[in-house]
Amino acid sequence: MKHTIKGGLVALAATALVATGVQAADALPAPKDYPNCTALNKVYKHGVGRRGAHDKTSGTPVTTFTRYNKVYYLNNESDRDKDGIACEKR
Repeated sequence: MKHTIKGGLVALAATALVATGVQAADALPAPKDYPNCTALNKVYKHGVGRRGAHDKTSGTPVTTFTRYNKVYYLNNESDRDKDGIACEKR
């Protein structure tokens, strides 16, 4: 079996993502349009948002939502306050 630098870098990147608590897109369910926030929150407990999105709130912002552009854009109608996060909750 031949090992390559590219394969090692991919493994290193995957390890770094796991170590920082960020999930690789391969580890997440396939993107889909959920019928409502109850259904979406069963899969994405704290909601789903675009990369770089920040919760708009006068209290403590939700920071634990999953950052997954494809799922957010399929469910952006559930982003009531238009902050880039659909179905956010603590």
